[in-house]
Amino acid sequence: MCLPFGLIKFKSNSNIMQLKQLLIEELKRESENTRKILKLVPEGKNDWRPHEKSFPIGRLAAHVAELPMWLDRALNHPEYDMAAHPLKSITFDTNKELMDFFEEKLKDGISILERITDEQLEEPWIFRRGEYIISKGTRYNTIRSWMFNHQVHHRAQLSVYLRLLDIPVPGMYGPSADDRIAQQAAAAQKA
Repeated sequence: MCLPFGLIKFKSNSNIMQLKQLLIEELKRESENTRKILKLVPEGKNDWRPHEKSFPIGRLAAHVAELPMWLDRALNHPEYDMAAHPLKSITFDTNKELMDFFEEKLKDGISILERITDEQLEEPWIFRRGEYIISKGTRYNTIRSWMFNHQVHHRAQLSVYLRLLDIPVPGMYGPSADDRIAQQAAAAQKA
């Protein structure tokens, strides 16, 4: 069977690493970056937005935290129909509630991934709104785009919100400007 684009098996210590294990490892790695951003979301500003067309920060943060739910949608159901099951707009009053929600969804997502097989990851999956097909692909590609890439996209938006609120932004894949400024200040104090 020819693997769909994106489904590549990697050798690790002369064993073939399962796709699900690659996804679990990436999810855990990326979750560290997600935690860095989510823990900085300010309380009492849920309605703040940088522009009238933008998500309010409370909703954007909750959306970033809820995205591991896509693992349940993609792996435990043959499709997801937004018309039949509209997304609920949630926000949290405290950062602790936000973080607890994220950790719960992450734990559930990892548990689902641990039970799945590579063959199931190759099965087709559809995302729709009624008759309108939003996307169609394998469960694997759905997880990559509608969970991982989607979360990185909104996490980046959230970092811009934090910057506009003058909250120091942590680095995701290396030091941020704020990290470098803090490092320089620490070095200057030691000198």
